[in-house]
Amino acid sequence: MASVEQRKVDGDEAGMRLDRWFKQHYPGLGFGQLQKLLRSGQIRVDGGRVKSDTRVQPGQMVRVPPLGVDEKKTGPISPRAVRSAPDHELLSQMLIYEDPKVYVFNKPAGLAVQGGSGLSRHVDGMLEVWRNKKGEKPRLVHRLDRETSGVLVVARTRGAAQALTAAFRERTTKKTYWALVRGVPKKREDKISTWLVKEATPDGDRMRVAKHGEPDADHAVSYYRIIEQAAQNLAWLEMEPYTGRTHQLRVHAAHIGHPILGDPKYFDADENWTLPGGMQNRLHLHARRIIIPNPAGGSIDVTAELPPHMVQSFNLIGFDEAEGATD
Repeated sequence: MASVEQRKVDGDEAGMRLDRWFKQHYPGLGFGQLQKLLRSGQIRVDGGRVKSDTRVQPGQMVRVPPLGVDEKKTGPISPRAVRSAPDHELLSQMLIYEDPKVYVFNKPAGLAVQGGSGLSRHVDGMLEVWRNKKGEKPRLVHRLDRETSGVLVVARTRGAAQALTAAFRERTTKKTYWALVRGVPKKREDKISTWLVKEATPDGDRMRVAKHGEPDADHAVSYYRIIEQAAQNLAWLEMEPYTGRTHQLRVHAAHIGHPILGDPKYFDADENWTLPGGMQNRLHLHARRIIIPNPAGGSIDVTAELPPHMVQSFNLIGFDEAEGATD
């Protein structure tokens, strides 16, 4: 069922007439319908009634009731935009869901979530530009690896951060990832259960499968199912991490002998296997969907479009995204 949305006005929309703003974001919305919604007060800006010629300003919140028309899609975010777009603009492009408590972004591959050595740009730093009127900065409540794309949930308030962090800790969330892996697992679906421990290497920290009882090792559980395969060459997996350990899905895929394509840490070179022609040697792991309790009540269920390099790979192989649809 459609619900009311709160949409933030972008930096490059300063001074735009409200009717133009709606035409840009909801091209299917008729002028008469827009006028009716404005007259009845169903469309508001920062909580106040407005007219079609009201000019909006960056940071203002537009109340958008259920419209019955599709929102204009921005399309995949290019690697160039990840490097050079202004923070406000890139966050707006990444945003796929928002309400008064929560933002959900589709994080591009290659963009770090938090700062680290040699990193000048990361989501946590970018969120400074979206501080609210009280001065609160949106808060991270979970992580994605830098090269993993997809669903990233961010809390807009302190209370929402506490509720969302608890949901991740208590595993009342359901996270679904899509991965392309080398070869095809023997079992169509299975559970992977191991112990993982972090170890330092010349190429930085990496996780390895450990023995039960090894110091500092954590238990990790993942589930997978094969959605589609290309002969015996590679497979498209739906993966669900039950626990949330560092690099968990990447290590588990390699552990069962089917590492994720383009993984620089866990894909061991095999002289007899080469990346299919035309595919980019980038990590093919995408946080596709999340279902999480909404701090405001109910639940949030959000799906993120594939990044450009995975769209390209799917097209080359002939995989159809619709095959991966779930209830």
